[in-house]
Amino acid sequence: METTHKTPGHDMDKVAVIILNWNGRETLRTFLPSVVRHSQMKGTTLYVADNGSTDGSVKLLQKEFPSVRLLLFKENLGFAEGYNQAIQQVEAIYTVLLNSDVEVTEGWLSPLVNYMDTHPEAAACQPKVLSWKQRKQFEYAGAAGGFIDRYGYPFCRGRLLNTIEEDNGQYDTPCSLFWATGAALCIRTACYRQAGGLDGRFFAHMEEIDLCWRLRARGYLLACIPQSVVYHVGGATLSKENPQKTFLNFRNNLLMLYKNLPAAELRSVMRARSLFDRAAAAHYLLKGQSANAKAVLRARRAYRKLRPSFTAAREENLQKATGQTIPERIPFCLLWTYYFHGKHRFTQLDILIDTKTEAEKERQRQK
Repeated sequence: METTHKTPGHDMDKVAVIILNWNGRETLRTFLPSVVRHSQMKGTTLYVADNGSTDGSVKLLQKEFPSVRLLLFKENLGFAEGYNQAIQQVEAIYTVLLNSDVEVTEGWLSPLVNYMDTHPEAAACQPKVLSWKQRKQFEYAGAAGGFIDRYGYPFCRGRLLNTIEEDNGQYDTPCSLFWATGAALCIRTACYRQAGGLDGRFFAHMEEIDLCWRLRARGYLLACIPQSVVYHVGGATLSKENPQKTFLNFRNNLLMLYKNLPAAELRSVMRARSLFDRAAAAHYLLKGQSANAKAVLRARRAYRKLRPSFTAAREENLQKATGQTIPERIPFCLLWTYYFHGKHRFTQLDILIDTKTEAEKERQRQK
């Protein structure tokens, strides 16, 4: 493993922005200029962690982006372990995990950092994430902040299942979350390390939700700060799911549930998920997507095989949890609400999410 090193005596950064790259030369050429231009805040260093690219990405970075520091890995470590290895090599109060296909806007960092500076109880926050291709719409993976239902199905302010809303300012209030998107995640570096980082065994998909669950269960808060805006290409614009992506999503979602569910809920939730997953496989078959149907069933087999190796992580998570109910884990079935009650927008869900944290309320009471 190779890396650039800071010169001796270099003070700790305030912010390290890390972009993970794997054979994304043209993506970097398209999106990195906006990050370089709009991330000039004092105390900020921009890194690209390269996962063993073979497409000339590193030469491009060395030639066209000399201000960007390089972290070079010899192989593709995946999203989760790639970031884990990168964060081990930076020294910053806050680390921003930023996808390579994100266009940032002027002043995007300041609202995130200001929020973290004034909310010591928060472990992480995210900007408002809009679609790069359809710029008035929210982007699938993150939108205006993430939540999860009782059975592990993630959704966002601005996106329920495959229904994506237009941004009309309806979610411009900062809001507490269950999970913040890994596409643009501003996190306290110390919290990331203390929680064990992203689970490298996931390789890709669901790993940021798993990390956020651990943080939220241990009493930290997460938030969306919509005054910061980025545009993300993402992968949800594909007309059909990639079978490998389907496999990872279903497998990792089950592993995440096993790692984090309270003991009283584990059996009932997993029993329900067995039914829901088989229904999903049948749905793929009816749509003529047999490869995806097989991927769902393969994911369930892989989960059963891997589950024993996650027992220690489950025990640690339960031991370190505060035991309090997480209000952003919504105790309903999203599938039932969406398909049978026809509620396709976050504002229709009758979710009362308090946008003020307990610490903010206490500060107001003391005024």
